[in-house]
Amino acid sequence: MNTSLNVDTPSRVFIVEDHPVFREGLAQILTAEPGLAVCGQAGDAEQALRDIPSCAPALVLVDLSLPGKSGLELLRELRALDPKLKLLVVSMHDEALYADRVLRAGGDGYIMKQEDPDELVRAIQDILAGHIYVSEAVLAHRAKPGVLKAGGGETNGLASLTDAQLNLLQLLGRGKTLAEIGRELNLSVRTVANRCVQLRKRLQLETSNQLIRYAVCWVESGV
Repeated sequence: MNTSLNVDTPSRVFIVEDHPVFREGLAQILTAEPGLAVCGQAGDAEQALRDIPSCAPALVLVDLSLPGKSGLELLRELRALDPKLKLLVVSMHDEALYADRVLRAGGDGYIMKQEDPDELVRAIQDILAGHIYVSEAVLAHRAKPGVLKAGGGETNGLASLTDAQLNLLQLLGRGKTLAEIGRELNLSVRTVANRCVQLRKRLQLETSNQLIRYAVCWVESGV
């Protein structure tokens, strides 16, 4: 369901996106919409958590792939800070894999980055009107008994990974070393190495090199 935005009192939107070009593109799209106003931008979760309270947005656009804390972690913290704040994820990652995780983390919707700008505005309209926004395919999938529910049903491949394991896979795919991952996640190199072993076994890969290749291919494919 789409609801027209109020032109007289534009809804304030905060953008959290680590790629400056895409972030500026989002800002231009929203600024051109009479019923929306961009009240702030951040390139990572820490900056977002510092700036959002004073900006007082009605809705926050969040990318999943952020340096430091992941987008999923940011969603949980923002939801804890303000249960009424609207949260929409805009991501390149496969909706079928991430949409349900986003909703469980407290998000109000999920839209792919390659969607048309008009669809992004419609998603924002729906969420500001109090609705959940995901694709029809994901809605149909969620309606099936036992599908993508917390604690059940996900047994194979990427869908079986925890949010932390998906984040680790993403960092590996971006070429981060164990030491760099440790600093980013505030973990020891040994702990990161152990988590990589667990991740490799979960994905049924035999060697660390296979894990790295898998991670790189996954990140480059954008799914």
